[in-house]
Amino acid sequence: METRVALIGVIVEELDAVEKLNGLLHEYGQYIIGRMGLPYREKNISIISVVVNAEADVISTLAGKLGMIKGVNVKTIYSKK
Repeated sequence: METRVALIGVIVEELDAVEKLNGLLHEYGQYIIGRMGLPYREKNISIISVVVNAEADVISTLAGKLGMIKGVNVKTIYSKK
């Protein structure tokens, strides 16, 4: 099946969510090209960008699982190629 590159944007509003989030990212680590996390201390949130290369259903599943974690908001952008 064809793979796509996507950017999964994550905003963590509850620090209790970090352990579950990191566990999922570790589980899907074979698809992750890179990630960058930025703590925004003034707002008490963290912003994480995760770049993946995987089949569309894998990307959707990961984003869906991340979005189901309490205190986590997720948006995904797919490349056209």
